[in-house]
Amino acid sequence: MSATAAVSADTQFETVIGVEVHVQLKTKSKLFSGASAQFGGEPNANTCEVCLGYPGVLPVLNQQAVDFAIKLGSALNCDIATESKFDRKHYFYPDLPKAYQISQFDKPICNHGHMVLSNGRHVRILRAHLEEDAGKLNHVGADGLAGSLYSLVDLNRAGTPLLEIVSEPDIRSAEEAREYMANLRNIVRYLGVCDGNLEEGSMRCDANVSIRPVGETKLGTKTEIKNMNSLRAIQRAVEYEVARQIEVVTSGGVVEQDTRLWNEATGTTIAMRSKEQANDYRYFPEPDLPPLIIEQSYIDNIVSDLPELPAQRYERLINEFRLPEFESNLLTENKEVGDFFFNCIAVRGELSNNNVTKSLANWLVGDISGYLNAEKKEFDSIQLTPEALVELVDLLESNTIGSAVAKKLLPELLEEGGSPKAMVEERGLAQINDTAALEKLVDEVIANNPKQVEQYQAGKTKLIGFFTGQIMKETKGSANPAAIQDIIKSKLGNPEA
Repeated sequence: MSATAAVSADTQFETVIGVEVHVQLKTKSKLFSGASAQFGGEPNANTCEVCLGYPGVLPVLNQQAVDFAIKLGSALNCDIATESKFDRKHYFYPDLPKAYQISQFDKPICNHGHMVLSNGRHVRILRAHLEEDAGKLNHVGADGLAGSLYSLVDLNRAGTPLLEIVSEPDIRSAEEAREYMANLRNIVRYLGVCDGNLEEGSMRCDANVSIRPVGETKLGTKTEIKNMNSLRAIQRAVEYEVARQIEVVTSGGVVEQDTRLWNEATGTTIAMRSKEQANDYRYFPEPDLPPLIIEQSYIDNIVSDLPELPAQRYERLINEFRLPEFESNLLTENKEVGDFFFNCIAVRGELSNNNVTKSLANWLVGDISGYLNAEKKEFDSIQLTPEALVELVDLLESNTIGSAVAKKLLPELLEEGGSPKAMVEERGLAQINDTAALEKLVDEVIANNPKQVEQYQAGKTKLIGFFTGQIMKETKGSANPAAIQDIIKSKLGNPEA
């Protein structure tokens, strides 16, 4: 079924989406024990008596996880509770040894926040609560649960601290759902509370999707979509599910409330189980943990130390550095690249030359990012330093080298590092700007190409590129192309004038 075709066939429905995101907090140890929370490792290696659910063991709350929750909740404009509590959420899965999960039910640590999307829509955040993660089932004999021969339990992830962020059903399209998730991923990375890796599961997104007739205020029956491990998958899954629900309703059927898995290979959602209700989990207060009491001064101290967030960085790039929206977006979305840009500005120590500022941004989001994408390398692998990139841009701005030489030096600078200025001096790559020397080169090319000269003077002005290319070839790219073209026009005339 084509999602686009189904949606375009009936525009009388409004899409309603709420998102639940599990953020794996980047602590060294687990939420209620000292076992390692490191990703990977041999199955069941990062475990202890607490996360294995041994009888008689007691949980001890990880203070770092609480601090991270306060940071993230504040960044999402939430109210931070000075008093919250933990509860037992009961369900029986093979990867949950205790048969209950310690979570927060009616008194979460973060309440009533919001996020503003690029179109101005405010997505309200109902709550964000701390909870421990379950383990993981590794299905053998198939790609996923369907068709597998058996499943193996890995409890390395059991007990890892999570902050579950629950939005209100304020999202109105698959594109908005993708943007919400992308913004949230950026925020956790800027804060340093999570690496935001959807593929490895350190952030997991569940989307509650429903439709209703345009103008209706009552919510429709929702389905919950799981197993979306990329921003693209989130958008595709929501698009498909909206189209599926519209087809069901317009065909006279009724949407069933259930939990569905996104299948990336087929581009479809698949019914997994009926959706649980809160009373199915038999919540009650966790008897082994006292209420969590946090002094307001403690909260204020953490909030006062928050770093610059993505929205603030974007506004600074636009307003203070006068960069275009495209470059500002890319320098905001990739924190490492944006940090490198600001380090370059710090090295240069002045902002008066906006051409230099724009050139630094263009190199980072253009040639440098392009090279890394082509080589399938990450930004943190480069040997280029902020000092070297500033040096390279200054060489270009002063016409010491041309862009061809700069692009030729770039791979070596990225792979091995070094000083562009020293490379240019040692290899004789400085641009020829001497007018007398350039005039001599132009005279030789004119003399050797009388036919092209005649055609140029007859109106084929694009041949100026031919003459310039001949000289650049002769000088191995070291002549100043702008100066060359000025001299050619002065000697042959400018038919376009």
